[in-house]
Amino acid sequence: MPAQVSKGDVIAFRLQAHHLSERLGENGLLDAAGQCGIQNSPPGSALLALHARVRNVSQEQVGDAVAEEKSLLQAWCMRGSPYYFPTADAPVFTTGVLPPTEEAMRHFIPGVEQSVDRLGMSLAETVELAGAGIGAVLSGHQLAISELGAVIASRIAPKLPKRQRTIWEEEGPYAPGQPLGEGVVHFCIRILSLQRVVCFAPRAENKSPFVLVGEWLGHSIPDVDPEVARAELLRRYLRSYGPSTRGNFAAWAGIHAGDTASWWNPVEDELTQVDFGGKSWILTEDLDVLRSAPMPRGVRLLPPHDPYTQGRDRETIVDKKYHREVWKTVGERGAVLAGGNIAGIWLPRKSGRKLTITVKPFGSLRERDKEALQNEAEQVALLRGASSVNVEFGTC
Repeated sequence: MPAQVSKGDVIAFRLQAHHLSERLGENGLLDAAGQCGIQNSPPGSALLALHARVRNVSQEQVGDAVAEEKSLLQAWCMRGSPYYFPTADAPVFTTGVLPPTEEAMRHFIPGVEQSVDRLGMSLAETVELAGAGIGAVLSGHQLAISELGAVIASRIAPKLPKRQRTIWEEEGPYAPGQPLGEGVVHFCIRILSLQRVVCFAPRAENKSPFVLVGEWLGHSIPDVDPEVARAELLRRYLRSYGPSTRGNFAAWAGIHAGDTASWWNPVEDELTQVDFGGKSWILTEDLDVLRSAPMPRGVRLLPPHDPYTQGRDRETIVDKKYHREVWKTVGERGAVLAGGNIAGIWLPRKSGRKLTITVKPFGSLRERDKEALQNEAEQVALLRGASSVNVEFGTC
C-alpha cells in the first residue's frame, strides 16, 4: 500500500529541502541555487530568495559569483523564465529542461505556434536559423533581447523564399511595429538558452544582455546525455516539491503533461508511491526524511516567484481562499513565512533611500514574529539599497 503522510509532513519536508528551516552558512550560495534553481523575475527577486536561505548574503557576493568567479549562471530555464543555477550544474538546468520533440518545444514557448505555421516552417527550423547567425552577432558583444532579436531577424530574412520573407517582415502579433520574424526569434532564443548557446550577463542600465556561453565562461557547457540530465532534474524537483505527480512536475517545468515520460521513466525505479491528495511520488531514499522533518521556526520574507511557492499544488502550502493574494496576476507580492506557514503577504515601496514594507497577515501574528519581521525587513532594505526601512501592518 502507498505510504501515508500528512500535510504537516510534506510542508516540513519541503521547507527543509528549500533550506528554509535553517539558513545555510555563508558559503552555501551554490547549494541554495542548485537545489532547484532560483527564479529571477522580477529582477532582483533571486537575491531575496538567496537571502532567505543563506546567512549574510550580499549583492556583492552574488555579483562576484556571476561576473567574476562565473560559478553562478543565469539563463532562461523552467517555463522559459530566467533562473540562477550553479555553473557546475548547467547541464541539468539546460539539457535537462530542453523539450525533446517539436510538439513539446511548442508547448514550452506558447505563442509561437501560429507564426511558424503561417511561415510554413517548423519551430526546429527557425531555431536552427537563429542559432546559425547568433555567433557572429554576439561574438564580443552583449545585446539585450530587443537588439539581438532585431539583428538576427534581419539576417535571416534574405535567406527565406519570397513568400516566407514577406510574412517574416510584416508586423506580427507580439508588439506594435515589431516584425513577425523578430518576435519568432525572441521565442527561439529561449530554446537556444537550453541548447547551451547563450546566457545572461549581469544586468546593466535596466537591461539583461545576452552573451555567448562559451565566451562568457571561457569554455562550453559539457555535453551530457539528455536522459541523464532529465533524470537529475526530476530528482531535484522531487527533493524540493515531493511528494508530487507527473502533472505538477510538467506544470513546474513548462512541458506538456503528456510529455513527462522522457523525465519520469529513467527514474521510475527510484520512486515510492505516497498517498497524498491521490497518487503522488517521492524518491524512495527521501521517504524517511519526509516522515521525520521538523517543522521550522522563525520568519522569512519570500520574494515573488520564490522557489518554495513555485510548487503547483498550491493548496498544500496556502489555504485556497488566500491564493489570489499570494499569486496575484498583476502587482506581484511576496509571501510571509512564519513558523512554517505562509502567514501573509508583503509589498515593498521605495522612495529615495527609504523602503516601506507593508505586511498583510492572513490572521494574527505573534509579537515575536513581528519583531523578527522587522529584523528581516532591515536585511531586505540593505539588499535593495535602502538606508532605512519602515514596516507597516495592514489587512488582506
